[in-house]
Amino acid sequence: MPINVPNAITSFRILAIPLVVLVFYLPVEWARPASGCLFGLAGLTDWLDGYLARRLNQTSKFGAFLDPVADKLMVSTALVLLVQSDPTFFTTIVAVVIIGREIAVSALREWMSSLGESAQVSVTDFAKWKTTLQMFGISFMLYYYPQFGWPIYDIGRLLLLVAVVLTLWSMADYLRAAWPVMRART
Repeated sequence: MPINVPNAITSFRILAIPLVVLVFYLPVEWARPASGCLFGLAGLTDWLDGYLARRLNQTSKFGAFLDPVADKLMVSTALVLLVQSDPTFFTTIVAVVIIGREIAVSALREWMSSLGESAQVSVTDFAKWKTTLQMFGISFMLYYYPQFGWPIYDIGRLLLLVAVVLTLWSMADYLRAAWPVMRART
């Protein structure tokens, strides 16, 4: 199967993950800002690949699979970096909630798909907003240093806090949508 432009962009997002990790651990002062910028750039490709897939009429089943995998790998990896660098209760709980939700919702989608009910758990607007806030929040927290008097790290924490609320809300939406099927099949 030939790779199309949107899938190539999604693949770049996956390939950017080890680069973000490598840059994060460089023993230089600019490592954190550079890792935050790289993560942010990779995060923007999440919007770009979807836009181009629709615009160029290049949507594919492979792309529909690869895109959320790339997001989950990026976010999970970055959250592990953040917990390692700031092992506080807040950072740890945020990481546990976000990663736990991703695992639970992925399992729910797979199960619903095996029952032929995947339409019940399609991506919601809350999930899209959640991903956007996660990408910005994580980028800012990776960046770490204040800029122009703005507390970038704290802004990232606030964005991630809102993302956690949307994370739980979107998970509740998925469970609510799947509940009738779950109840009937168990």
